[in-house]
Amino acid sequence: MKKIQAEIIAVGTELLLGQIANTNAQWLSQQLASYGINTFHHTVVGDNINRVEQVLRAAQKRSNVIIVSGGLGPTEDDLTREAFQRLSNFELIEHEPSMKKILNYYDKQQLQMTDNNRKQARIFKGSQVIPNRLGMAPGMIVTYNQTTWIFLPGVPREMKQMVSDDILPYLRKMSGQDMVIQSKLIRVIGIGESRLEHELHHLIQQQTNPTIAMLAQNDGIVIRLTAKEATIKKVNKLLEETKQAIASIIGKHIYGYDDQTIEETIINMLKEQNQQIAVAESLTGGLFTQKLISAPGASSVIPGSIISYDQAVKKDILNVSTETLSLHGTVSRACALEMAQNVMKLLKTDYGMSFTGVAGPGSSEGQPPGTVYIGLYHHSGKEHVEKVLLDGDRNLVRKRAVLKGLEILFKFLKIK
Repeated sequence: MKKIQAEIIAVGTELLLGQIANTNAQWLSQQLASYGINTFHHTVVGDNINRVEQVLRAAQKRSNVIIVSGGLGPTEDDLTREAFQRLSNFELIEHEPSMKKILNYYDKQQLQMTDNNRKQARIFKGSQVIPNRLGMAPGMIVTYNQTTWIFLPGVPREMKQMVSDDILPYLRKMSGQDMVIQSKLIRVIGIGESRLEHELHHLIQQQTNPTIAMLAQNDGIVIRLTAKEATIKKVNKLLEETKQAIASIIGKHIYGYDDQTIEETIINMLKEQNQQIAVAESLTGGLFTQKLISAPGASSVIPGSIISYDQAVKKDILNVSTETLSLHGTVSRACALEMAQNVMKLLKTDYGMSFTGVAGPGSSEGQPPGTVYIGLYHHSGKEHVEKVLLDGDRNLVRKRAVLKGLEILFKFLKIK
């Protein structure tokens, strides 16, 4: 069994400029980990042949499997092959099947092919060619000084197809690795990181396999379980047992697993309960509704909302009473409750929800920035209004108000 020390190099100035995210490296690391292959380095380098060569030379000294994505295209700034040629002195030749595929493409499209497209068909002599079923440039596997080099296009869908079909089976065979590493994410809301760690302290202290890690994210906290076993069946058994142990302690805070979002969970809960919701949004300006309708199937449970930013809209459209506005103001529990009640009536839904407050930067109605009232009302008469004080600038307050609203609605639906 060969111990693999993998490294991933992404080539492209657009990555360094932040014009696109380096999702290729993230995805590759996840796939390698699932096969028990550890990745020790990630590197991003721009489209400069000298710097690409320097990065390749550094990788050669520390890793025995190096995956390079990007820089295999037809343009002058696609320099990955040329940089590696400087390092290895390997001969570049035209790969006839790839060139034929490129020519056929242009013939079918009735387009004149420019000569620079021939560059995409160039491979290192003696390399193992990885067919590109979704694009032009083929991938390659080549060995130099006892290091395995894997060259892949930077286009994500092309790269993923090659990795899934050819690269992962190749590396699995190369490593002789029989262990499977698998992760599961548990997504929670409404509990702080320190409290969560306290609740799960004994499980964390005893962790060996699976391991337990907590990751704070913008929309809540994620608990990552990672297990290692000989078969996927055994791995899944370990993950399920640990998941159940955690759920028995903090189950009321769990809203989903893996890639599930809180808005998807809420939409599904409303569907299961055959309920609809409408929202009256002041300081959030439609952000909460936008979040909900991003989930599939939202149209069946949220027919519409009202953005009532100005006081006149609250009064004339939402029918918030003059008495409430004069006695309590718009930033108040009373106003939030009436907004929730009235939007429910106006749009004939089961639930009404509201957001009103002060996003900032200045105070309003004697209330400091970050003061938010969130109202929730059900046609049965059940109501809930919560005042929260949120930190951050204007936009952050609005985003945090939306997250808090999702938490409140989730809890309300869960105990119904």
